Amino acid sequence: MSVILGFTPFIIFFVVASVISPLAGLAAAFAISLVLSGLNWRRGKSFKILDVGSLILFGAAALFIVIAMPDLSANTVSLVVNGGLTLIALVSLAIGQPFTLQYAKEQVPEQYWTAPLFIRTNRLITVVWTIAFAIGMAATASSIYVPAIPHWAETAFAVGGLAVAVWFTSWYPARVRERHSGLAPE
Repeated sequence: MSVILGFTPFIIFFVVASVISPLAGLAAAFAISLVLSGLNWRRGKSFKILDVGSLILFGAAALFIVIAMPDLSANTVSLVVNGGLTLIALVSLAIGQPFTLQYAKEQVPEQYWTAPLFIRTNRLITVVWTIAFAIGMAATASSIYVPAIPHWAETAFAVGGLAVAVWFTSWYPARVRERHSGLAPE
């Protein structure tokens, strides 16, 4: 599964939350996270940090809203989700397992998995994604706390950050391979 597929629960959340309700978005995202984790388990693959983090984030947020704050605004719930996604990426970096590494291993021969270049490449890609998530979080927070900021600006910053991360994820590994072609695994 590609890293983009790992973001499916977040995409589902934002679509369903904007069309139906934040709670419905959280429930749908939790269900999709459960399905993705189940597919990995069924295929004998390890659980991915992003999948497990999504399960915890969406499940805990949905329970919190149902039990403690049923009237939480859509923007506040979006801020929680953006913050949770940023935290998942930061934790993956802090524990030395950049979340993109698990997806990259599905596309790269095992002989390269422990190569410092492979690990550095994935660390940098994860840092770029983390920055994109933080930009989305900051844009959402700005729209909540600075009402003069128009909704289109929040969306433009959030989507722009993600677009750069998607582009970088496809461009940078190709650049690394081009620069280091012919090198044996480090």
